[in-house]
Amino acid sequence: METETATRWLNDAEQCAWRTHLDVSRLLMHQLEKDLQPFGLTNNDYEILVNLSESDDQRMRMSDLAAATLQSKSRLSHQITRMETAGLVRRENCESDRRGLYAVLTDDGAETMRKVAPHHVASVRKHFMDLLTPEALADLHAALTPVAEHLRGRRGKV
Repeated sequence: METETATRWLNDAEQCAWRTHLDVSRLLMHQLEKDLQPFGLTNNDYEILVNLSESDDQRMRMSDLAAATLQSKSRLSHQITRMETAGLVRRENCESDRRGLYAVLTDDGAETMRKVAPHHVASVRKHFMDLLTPEALADLHAALTPVAEHLRGRRGKV
């Protein structure tokens, strides 16, 4: 016999916090994307460029990059193809594993990062950081850290 568990509906305070979080997440990502458009980049492009620029030898295995950017391997492959066409990245074979591929930041990709990063950081400051007091920022970090840790622990689980 199945037992039903009662749904724990959100109370008013929880509902308000949840909906505010959703609004901020959507609106902020939309604004950051809009601010990248003059450079011909999307948020996904920028995230890939950041990951590659911060990795050893400015390269990552495609499977690791897919995991880091929370994209399927297929979606990342399409994204990398588009970025290759733009000259930002290239694919290289993995010598130790013939099936493996690396995504590698090109010189043009690195130059794009040098050019775009200051504008992106200014956008993050204008639309997020500068709107919070240092205390609110610390509280936000403390509040979101357990959520991030929980979700990171769930990655790859059904």
